[in-house]
Amino acid sequence: MAEGWCRHLKGDVIEPYSAGIETHGLNPNAVKVMAEAGVDISGYRSKHIDELKGINFDYVITVCDNAHESCPMFPGKTKVVHVGFDDPPRLAKEAKTEEEALYIYRRVRDEICSFVKKLPDVFLQSKR
Repeated sequence: MAEGWCRHLKGDVIEPYSAGIETHGLNPNAVKVMAEAGVDISGYRSKHIDELKGINFDYVITVCDNAHESCPMFPGKTKVVHVGFDDPPRLAKEAKTEEEALYIYRRVRDEICSFVKKLPDVFLQSKR
């Protein structure tokens, strides 16, 4: 969802990549709630961090605790920042209905959107 929001809202100033230390496939609930917000991520795919070797990142943003704890080291001047969001698939496992599960995805979707709207300014302000 974060890559989708970055491409949709900030594609002119941010070149986002989304990857993890494991691949899980594209979550249909994430696709659904992003489509509700007008962002099509159906063509995205879960990528492994090794697929992005050779790219010099200015920033790496981890968005879940597992990624933050397991994030590999990045060479050079890459700054790693953790912005923790709830993990919708983990929380949705406890949902009693599909609507309850989708509520979780929508909430996290909207939290990520609010964060992305502040990019890259949130990083530029921290340098001052």
